[in-house]
Amino acid sequence: MVEIHVERSIAAPQDQVFDWLADAANLTAAPLILRAVWATGTRGPGLGAVRNVTAAGMWLREEYTAYDAPGTYSYRIIRAVPAIDHKGGTIALTPTGDGTHVDWDTAYTHPAMVGGKALEAVTSRAIRSGFVAILAACAKALEAR
Repeated sequence: MVEIHVERSIAAPQDQVFDWLADAANLTAAPLILRAVWATGTRGPGLGAVRNVTAAGMWLREEYTAYDAPGTYSYRIIRAVPAIDHKGGTIALTPTGDGTHVDWDTAYTHPAMVGGKALEAVTSRAIRSGFVAILAACAKALEAR
């Protein structure tokens, strides 16, 4: 199983960081994410919201499974190409003296029929670097204000 944990402190108010990270469009800050949009019938982030993410070599449909603004939200990949068994992901925000600390966790596996451990070796690096890029873009967007 792949487990990824990324964290970063961002010098911006917790509610602004939360709103920025919960917006599907901002996922495109990751270099390999080409498009991220709300699915038909979803108007924005919230419990049950669904987003479609197109990345280089991958397509994901993610559903928000918990939503407690501005502290935390969780999501789960409910469909993907190639297949993925997603245990879930959570973004948790904690106020700090000068802004907000973000913890981002996710865990998943790929079935053997689509590459299993070999594919996990590739996707784990890409996903980790994508998370880092998204948090860096969030900091750049909000700390400049």
